[in-house]
Order: sequence, then C-alpha cells, then structure tokens
Amino acid sequence: TFAMTMHAVWVRLNAVVFFGLTVLLGLSCLAALSKVGHSLYHQPIIHKLELKTLRSLKSHGGVDRALFSFDIHADMRPAFHWNIKQLFVYVVASYETESKKVNQIVVWDKILEAVDPNKVIDLQNVFVKYALVDQGDELRGKEVTLQLMWDHMPITGLLYMGDQSIETASSFTLPAEYQ
Repeated sequence: TFAMTMHAVWVRLNAVVFFGLTVLLGLSCLAALSKVGHSLYHQPIIHKLELKTLRSLKSHGGVDRALFSFDIHADMRPAFHWNIKQLFVYVVASYETESKKVNQIVVWDKILEAVDPNKVIDLQNVFVKYALVDQGDELRGKEVTLQLMWDHMPITGLLYMGDQSIETASSFTLPAEYQ
C-alpha cells in the first residue's frame, strides 16, 4: 500500500504543478496581448535633438572619425505602461556615401528603468559616447541626421522598437576638410 500512496502523491503533485504552470503561461500571454498597439498611440515627445558643437573631424588609421556634442530634450513617459520594464534609448547618426547608401551609427545610449521617477531626458552639450566612424574616408562634407530611437523591453511579451519620425529629426553637414 505504501507504493500505491506514494504513486498517488506524486501524480497529484505533478498535476498541481503543471496546472499552475499552465495558468501562469495563460496569464503571461494575456498580459503581453493587453498592450499590443500601445506604442502606435503613445509616442515619446521629442522637443529637441540637435548638434551643439563639432569637436573634431579627423582621419584616424585610414578611417574618418567625427566627435561632437548635442542637446537632447525628450519626454519618454508616454512610452511606458505597466508591462514595460525598461526602455533602451539611443541616438543614431545616419548618412549616405557613394560606396554605401545606408550608414547608421549609434553615438549615445541610455537605459530608462520603469522604477526611475524621472523619465525625461533633458541634457545639454552631451558628448557622444561612441564616435561617428566611417570605415573609409568618405565622412567629409556629408549631411548627418540625428534620430532618437528606443527599444521597449516588456516584463512579458515581445520586444519592439520605436523611433523618432524622420521628418522631425535634425541634420547637420560635416566640414569638407579635416579639423
């Protein structure tokens, strides 16, 4: 009889555990679906993202490298909801060259946690974290567009990206000569 009661206990324990896991999976799916489309209607408000100072444009080891600072003021609060754990926010510098039509380089980034009380980025004269580097010598004289982008990282569900409208992004032209 001992073998029969042990078997019955393990079967019941197995049923309870897997029932609990099934309920958890169902609730996680419902949570993920509850905010689908939220980012279509609740976009961050980007007041300013523009070049402040071009610090240098040099040839460094056969590649062009530009260092600059920028001003940024963006209210990221509309992008948050109860299922967002954090936003990975980054500034992308994009330009075109003759050898490659699309060049996009991340020059600055920041992680905004849902628990942080301040979800507004308001920084002046921010120096780039990562240099604007062209893998050739085609950076001189190019028009560069600065655009804010962000990745939503939910508690449960799929990761998805958002970005500043290209119509509201700012642009500047690099000098034709090294400096």
